[in-house]
Amino acid sequence: MSKILLISANTCTSPIPVYPLGMALIASALKDRGHKTSQFDLLCNKETNTEKDALCRVLKGFRPDFVGISVRNIDNVDSLATKENWYLAGLKDLVSQIKAVCQAPVIIGGPAFSIMPENILELSEADYGVVGEGEITFNRLIDDLIKQKNPPRIIRPDKSPMEAQDFYSPLYDKSLLDYYVDKSGMINYQTKRGCPYGCNYCSYPLIEGKRFRKQDPEFVVENLIRLKKQFNVDTLFFTDSIFNDPQGDYLKIAELMVQKNCAMKWAAYFRPQKTQKSELELLKASGLYAMEVGSDAACDTTLKGINKNFTFEDILAFNQACSKAAIPCAHFFMFGGPGETPETVTQSLKNIEQLEKSVVFIFSGIRILPNTGIADIAKAQGVLGKNDTLLTPRYYVSPLVDKEKMNAAIEKAFHKQKGRFFPPENGEMRMKALQAFGFKGLLWDMILNTSPKRKRKRRVS
Repeated sequence: MSKILLISANTCTSPIPVYPLGMALIASALKDRGHKTSQFDLLCNKETNTEKDALCRVLKGFRPDFVGISVRNIDNVDSLATKENWYLAGLKDLVSQIKAVCQAPVIIGGPAFSIMPENILELSEADYGVVGEGEITFNRLIDDLIKQKNPPRIIRPDKSPMEAQDFYSPLYDKSLLDYYVDKSGMINYQTKRGCPYGCNYCSYPLIEGKRFRKQDPEFVVENLIRLKKQFNVDTLFFTDSIFNDPQGDYLKIAELMVQKNCAMKWAAYFRPQKTQKSELELLKASGLYAMEVGSDAACDTTLKGINKNFTFEDILAFNQACSKAAIPCAHFFMFGGPGETPETVTQSLKNIEQLEKSVVFIFSGIRILPNTGIADIAKAQGVLGKNDTLLTPRYYVSPLVDKEKMNAAIEKAFHKQKGRFFPPENGEMRMKALQAFGFKGLLWDMILNTSPKRKRKRRVS
């Protein structure tokens, strides 16, 4: 048995603090193999500027044989953000701090690392890196190191990804749960991994694979009930790439939540696709209170440009159905993608005006990530050089549009309109203002003033 300290390096709180679910899953897999783990979250200590002292105490007290670091985000993908938004800046210092206190090998992983492992490993100066799902590969690396084998510095998964029946229940940490419930009002859970849709800007298929691997609905609801009974968690966010899979398995989860009286509020990412009134009624009965909708572009030309296989009419129909069902939605749109022109900008702005009773966040440009279709397009158009690592943010903007004029048109169209946020940072400021008054969870209804009697979450001291 080895002692393994797991560290969540994420300190991003926009738009809300997010529980380090990946770390909890790795901790569960390590425990299953007989290892002893401790979980440390930098964000929990950051607000009081004590993260360095607290980490030093943990390292000296726990005396780990190995240290694992999970890196969730590279940056906030907002080209217009005014604050520091490159989250890898302190990674090298974190590794140096660990190595100054203990001699344990430092292993790095997580979604951000899996997108560009070689560059982040070099930047961080960690000893090893684990790409993709870590439940198996992290354990395999630990076994090799214990046996004094000579593994490669970057460990990649086998050709076949984990199947859903092999997924672990997260090993939640009570102190971390208390922190995130207090700060954001919700805890996250993932019912499936992967994404079969080929959106050409997206990293989900690179990280999790190109097909859905779905947990059994019984397994999902058992875990939710455990969260409720053991930790008194009453609000969830499902972090699936898309919750409403076309086969309808998400409805089975909702049915079981109703049957077993799960009594939890929840939200998730949704794809704007044809949805029946009865389906929305079931989702609401199971606890659905808000949606985040991956609309991504606001006219058919730009939807096609990012390889979406739905139309704006689909987006509009989905929003209307949700509006009739009194389910508040937030749509996210990116302007400047392939095929964007002054004409498509004008059309998109008119289209967005039709989305009633919804919050809209608009991004200027598309963050270019390695091994994506957008990266290939950018290289072909001379936006990127062959040796550009993309470690620091680079954004694609169609050469057929003037970025400054495009941004000015968006600003003019939605200036001071309720629920329309450009740049997205303005929406985050609005959410933080509501959070300061004690409101928790996704706040789309509060932003739109459609739920004036919503109660605040009281903090327990």
